[in-house]
Amino acid sequence: VQLQASGGGPVQAGGSLRLSCAASGRTFSSYPMAWFRQAPGKDREFVASITRSGSSTRYADSVKGRFTISRDNAKNTVDLQMNMLTPEDTAVYYCALANDVQLLPTHFGEIDYWGQGTQVTVSS
Repeated sequence: VQLQASGGGPVQAGGSLRLSCAASGRTFSSYPMAWFRQAPGKDREFVASITRSGSSTRYADSVKGRFTISRDNAKNTVDLQMNMLTPEDTAVYYCALANDVQLLPTHFGEIDYWGQGTQVTVSS
């Protein structure tokens, strides 16, 4: 499985970014997907996840109401729309795939494949 994340970059506080992750090597629609992030000196933390069909999603409390995860199974992509960004959102963002098709993953221990990460830097 290959996961290629893109869309990161610098942005001012209050701004928006849209991250995208392209998947290959698997039947994408068969697996739940997630986004995690890791800030300097901190552990990797859960951001959002989505079921195989896209019918259910889950978010970390810190991003609820600001971030939206979505997927396009025809295009093998999962996106993360990030609005009202704050400096606390600065991190490397990773897309991730879980083999357990019944999961809506929220913990890095539930992830089987990681993308390479894309840097998001929010300035005040």
